[in-house]
Amino acid sequence: MTITPPALSVFETLESEVRSYCRGWPAVFDRAQGARLTDEDGHGYLDFFAGAGSLNYGHNNPVLKRALIDYIERDGITHGLDMATTAKRAFLESFQNVVLRPRDLPYKVMFPGPTGTNAVESALKLARKVKGRESIVSFTNAFHGMSLGSLAVTGNAFKRAGAGIPLVHGTPMPFDNYLDGQTPDFLWFERLLEDQGSGLNKPAAVIVETIQGEGGINVARPEWLRALADLCHRQDMLLIVDDIQMGCGRTGAFFSFEEAGITPDIVTLSKSISGYGLPMSLCLFSPELDVWEPGEHNGTFRGNNPAFVTAAAALTTYWADGQMEKQTIARGEQVEQALLAIRAESSGDVPDVRGRGLVWGLEFEDKSRASAVCARAFELGLLLETSGPQSEVVKLLPPLTITAEELDEGLRTVERAVRETA
Repeated sequence: MTITPPALSVFETLESEVRSYCRGWPAVFDRAQGARLTDEDGHGYLDFFAGAGSLNYGHNNPVLKRALIDYIERDGITHGLDMATTAKRAFLESFQNVVLRPRDLPYKVMFPGPTGTNAVESALKLARKVKGRESIVSFTNAFHGMSLGSLAVTGNAFKRAGAGIPLVHGTPMPFDNYLDGQTPDFLWFERLLEDQGSGLNKPAAVIVETIQGEGGINVARPEWLRALADLCHRQDMLLIVDDIQMGCGRTGAFFSFEEAGITPDIVTLSKSISGYGLPMSLCLFSPELDVWEPGEHNGTFRGNNPAFVTAAAALTTYWADGQMEKQTIARGEQVEQALLAIRAESSGDVPDVRGRGLVWGLEFEDKSRASAVCARAFELGLLLETSGPQSEVVKLLPPLTITAEELDEGLRTVERAVRETA
């Protein structure tokens, strides 16, 4: 397929230089359904990006679209701040009955705003309020958002530099296998906590991703997560799991921490919680942590009722019977086998394949290679992005609803892109 880049247009003349995804995918997209997009020239693309994980159920999912259209056509509330509405009630009841109760999770639900970084900011603020301490511990290669509090617990130097001011009250610790297994887990962290001369202020909380999506698809072992939860409990620190990209079924289970058998004190959700790509986020926390005063944390767009409608429809359609989890695990095995075959044929150019469920990474020894693979994949009609501190990992993030045939088609394209960029 030959792609003709769009001519100089309003995107170049008016839109800010900060735009990024459009540079790697020089097309003007017009329509999308399921796992496929179509540009204005009629070229089709298979989507292994899924709105950076905000489209777990695909583009314009027909079940969710029907619920949304019906709600809009009956003049349902669109903007509700934190007012009680029928749409919010339906979502809360579905979330409680389909997600929380079956997992014996007693969480209170907070609507902090429309984006993932809103959820992270509220989690950090709540932890500091509850514990009366300022310091937060995060991990190497973490990514938690682009607002200042979230950047303070993000590892990427390029993104941190954009803040323009010192990012304080955050301390990084080594993520699982960051030191290649040469040091026992949490040896350094625990030593700092126990040594009065270490210079580490007692943290209010630790924030962690079970799988670091932007950091390079770094997968924390269940035993590492259990040890972290135990350390937090022993040292009187709250455990925050950022499940914004890896939650809502991306790893198989609804929450990515379920496999480890832990119960975080605070959980952040966004991206695919609305199911339809509509802005929505949640901050979940244990009832005893609900020490907020009314209005102490708020936001104009935390009551996006159309998002509540599609979120409730997604939960009742895909999470009431356990089939989505089983399908995601099966699709994940399909991806893993294909990527291992690519690695076996790579003559050492692909040192690692890693992932879980339907999030996978293909790491390249030549760090520029991942970008070349993604560029070639786009020419072949497949959307892929890179991740990792040096963009050295090809990241696969297809919709959970993708068919086995579509997945195989995309994986063949990945294999071709890798071969043709060697």
